[in-house]
Amino acid sequence: MKKPIKVTVTGSTGHIGYSLLFKIANGGMFGEDQPVDLMMLGVYPGAGSMRVGLAMELEDCAYDTLNSMRSTTDLDEGFDGANWIIMLGCAPRKKGMERADLLEMNGRMFIGQGASIAKNAADDVRVLVVGNPCNTNAWIAMNNAAGVPTDRWFALTRLDENRAKAQLAKKAGVRVGDVTNMCVWGNHSNTQFPDFYNAKICGKPALEVIGDEQWLKDDFIKTVRNRGAAVIEERGASSAASAASAIVDTVKSIITPTPAGDFHSVANLDARPQRRQKHRDSAGSANKRFRQRANRQIGGGTRRRSGDIQVDRNPVALTVKAKKVALRREFFRLIFDL
Repeated sequence: MKKPIKVTVTGSTGHIGYSLLFKIANGGMFGEDQPVDLMMLGVYPGAGSMRVGLAMELEDCAYDTLNSMRSTTDLDEGFDGANWIIMLGCAPRKKGMERADLLEMNGRMFIGQGASIAKNAADDVRVLVVGNPCNTNAWIAMNNAAGVPTDRWFALTRLDENRAKAQLAKKAGVRVGDVTNMCVWGNHSNTQFPDFYNAKICGKPALEVIGDEQWLKDDFIKTVRNRGAAVIEERGASSAASAASAIVDTVKSIITPTPAGDFHSVANLDARPQRRQKHRDSAGSANKRFRQRANRQIGGGTRRRSGDIQVDRNPVALTVKAKKVALRREFFRLIFDL
């Protein structure tokens, strides 16, 4: 039996956590020959009894790969020596909410967690952020985790890849396993692009197999982009079991070789080293440009050419937009000490 690895899961008592922890404990994520030391790190107030009950269920499963199990609400204790950290904990997305609406609610949580990871986690730590907006939350945590290499930080996009594969398989009448080379570009939001042009079905281009480019450009993309909202609409809660499955898929794809000729989707925050002063300088320049544009535009309705398209600028709408941008700018200033 191999040496145990420590896996810390934040927000473990949520819906995703309930589906995920058993997959980690039974070897579904790291392999049936890899023992794990599981740490449940609580971030939700009043969830202590739920963690106790969850631990009892895990214990009753008698998984041979579950070497040890602990629970805490202390960040330093929870991240101490962690080799893998799965960050589920965040304020949940509710009906009618966009991911951008979650930013202010969750940002501060990831500041403290990032700092604690840098101070306590193992030298080989890998971090997968799932709590939405996961790309932004991962970026916030990473920028507050001095010393942890940027290539150790990941954000979940595999759920969108899996959704896209399922839709292509359903349309083509094949098994999901017959769909390969599916990549999802962009943010984990309604601006994402599930790349059907490079996807393959049974080794052939998806466009050739489907034979309906308009469906791919329209219904397919809309379905994948809005699938999370559709799940919330139907069940009154966000995706849980499918998200847990995507998390397992992501970690397995990171730690094991990708099949030849195939690829998978994950947001990796590997970037050129950026110093805090650089953030200050960049933010200062961006803020200056924003103020200059706002001063020019808010004074009256203007008309700006964007390519070959004339764009009307409404001064009232601009004022509202400027206030929103200013609020978000102030929020990031507080986060990153810009």
